[in-house]
Amino acid sequence: MNWKQLLSAKRWGYEHREVNDYLDARSEFQRDYDRLIFSSPFRRLQNKTQVFPLPGAVFVHNRLTHSLEVASVGRSLGRLFYNLMKKEDPHIDDTCPFLQEVGNIVSAACLSHDLGNPAFGHSGEAAISSYFTEGDGRKYQEQVSSQQWADLTHFEGNANALRILTHPFNGKDEKGYALTYSTLASIVKYPCAAIDGHIKGNHHRKKYGFFECETEAFERIAKELGLAKDPTNPNGYLRHPLVYLVEAADDICYNIIDLEDAHHLKILSYHQVEELLLPLCGGEDLRKRLDGLTDAGSRVELLRAKAINTLIHACAEVFARNQDQFLAGTFGSALIDALDEPIVQQMKKISKISVAQIYNAPTVVQIEIAGYKVMNALLEEFIPAYLKTNKTMFDKKLVAMIPEQFHTEKTDAYGKIRAVLDFVSGMTDIYAIDLYRKIKGISIPSLD
Repeated sequence: MNWKQLLSAKRWGYEHREVNDYLDARSEFQRDYDRLIFSSPFRRLQNKTQVFPLPGAVFVHNRLTHSLEVASVGRSLGRLFYNLMKKEDPHIDDTCPFLQEVGNIVSAACLSHDLGNPAFGHSGEAAISSYFTEGDGRKYQEQVSSQQWADLTHFEGNANALRILTHPFNGKDEKGYALTYSTLASIVKYPCAAIDGHIKGNHHRKKYGFFECETEAFERIAKELGLAKDPTNPNGYLRHPLVYLVEAADDICYNIIDLEDAHHLKILSYHQVEELLLPLCGGEDLRKRLDGLTDAGSRVELLRAKAINTLIHACAEVFARNQDQFLAGTFGSALIDALDEPIVQQMKKISKISVAQIYNAPTVVQIEIAGYKVMNALLEEFIPAYLKTNKTMFDKKLVAMIPEQFHTEKTDAYGKIRAVLDFVSGMTDIYAIDLYRKIKGISIPSLD
């Protein structure tokens, strides 16, 4: 693979329009970011759980604030990488003029990396999958292909993001959000189909990047950008190299910032956070600066900023230093796992503490369980109602509650199920809970 082909300003749905001039291309890449910022799926992230229940008196991150921070880190990673490449080759702009736009491409991809996540985070994903593996959805297995069944039984937010950005929803622009090919490719962490990511005995791949219905769409992207075929999977592709920067930005943010939220919620003490972050900060004057701050929250913010700065520079250097491997698709780990050993060990320590004390905190577990029940119950109501040929009056009323954009003209079971999943997975936590209460009769709608 090569950067000149991998960095394309060609826009989804406008393939006939070539953009060769650098100044025009720059606006194209920045426009991706702007389109996402103003999009409805992005705005809905403000009411989707990141880790902790949506904030009451104490602010914690939601999917929207997390995505904005990941985009900020991603832009820095991309810019630092370009600066390192420019230092090594001062004439690189002549041979690859779009390389200086890597920061814009990565930040746009970071902004959209969680668009496909359903309400209640990974618990929502699990609820959708379990409806088909353990619930009433098992009866649909005989009505779909094996690849389609793999989609349904392993719902994947990453694949759903690609669908949201490219699928022509009913009544919407048939070009989707018309992002550039490079931005679209940079969000696909696992460029294979579900059946390849979850076939029996395949421990190499645990996730996948596109649903069966988006296979053709991703193949168009891969062909345009020159993505190489995966030698271990004839039906899959190697990652676009910028995926590693998007993944690193996400890893940096959730590992570090979850500690900050845990401190705000008094799950971790200041001294615990300092012990975890200080080894990542560096700088001889930091101890003096910390001691000069009397507010514990401000000290945590300083530690967080310094730790993120260390990780950004370290990841950018590894990415630049190993260009040949990234372009050949032979780099064997996530960027965050390829840093110097002391950093890797400290990140593992943070991960271990996070699992034990943050991700298993009572409030986190409670929202996961509640979300699982809510999402599963919504599917139990809407999928059978939408698929039935002879609908009862109640079925018709349920179907009428599905917004027109999610309806489909497809008559096959998979197409109809996918339409309902588009509706349910796009819900915010608050909307899903409210709808669940209403259709279960727990709360009665009022006119005011």
